[in-house]
Amino acid sequence: MKLALVQQSASHDRRANQERGLQAAREAAESGANVICFAELAFERFYPQSPATPRELELAEAVPSSLTDQFCQLAADHQCVIVLNVFERAGQQTFDSSPVIDADGSILGTTRMVHITDYPCFHEQGYYAPGDQGAPVYGTRFGKLGVAICYDRHFPEYMRALAIAGAELVIVPQAGAVDEWPEGLYEAELQVAAFQNGYFTALCNRVGKEERLTFAGESFVCGPDGRVLARAAQGTDEILYCDINLAEVPASHARQLFMRDRRPELYAEWICRSHAASASSTK
Repeated sequence: MKLALVQQSASHDRRANQERGLQAAREAAESGANVICFAELAFERFYPQSPATPRELELAEAVPSSLTDQFCQLAADHQCVIVLNVFERAGQQTFDSSPVIDADGSILGTTRMVHITDYPCFHEQGYYAPGDQGAPVYGTRFGKLGVAICYDRHFPEYMRALAIAGAELVIVPQAGAVDEWPEGLYEAELQVAAFQNGYFTALCNRVGKEERLTFAGESFVCGPDGRVLARAAQGTDEILYCDINLAEVPASHARQLFMRDRRPELYAEWICRSHAASASSTK
């Protein structure tokens, strides 16, 4: 399978951003990519840099939309899978969402970010409701694919849930800034997740200077043995390509050993005991 991570900057011109995204997806597909992925809020500026206002919340769009329709047509025309990330409106709620489009142009489903953070320059709780779709894994034409949107990747429970559901590749749309954390930490985090769960991880990051943040880029792909297989540069608009072999998943340590030797019945018991002890200590 050939994977393409589209690392691109975003201006205030949503239409121009969307057209650049479509152009990049076409380029990737014509270069032989089977799965094409975009960063968090790839086609608009990163709104949570500032606290939410009604004006910005009005920008959220339903899924499907004219935008997803265009990518669905592109996926069907080029027989490729596309993972987007958009500011979604569903009824009165808004979400940080990743529609997953199969190679026939159909939307298999939409992953919504579950864990919502809030701190300076990442005022996300004002924008997003917690995702209500769980941690789905999609049976695409090119393999079983899960999505961990940005902050969700920090939660081992979420990453393990994708493995239990059979994910072979986990896509991580991210908005990670320059110097946000110690150098190499995010990469190490997803190396460990890949190794512990026996799947490929692919983080696609935003890039470019915006109002309060400069996004780093440096998108990367890890194999199920934890090795970094490909890495994009910092600060550049580019498409990162990586050939991956999903046959490595069932042969990984995690699928041969770790998943086999799990003791979930004990974990549930320990959690109940911990909750009981906590409740007792507060009386």
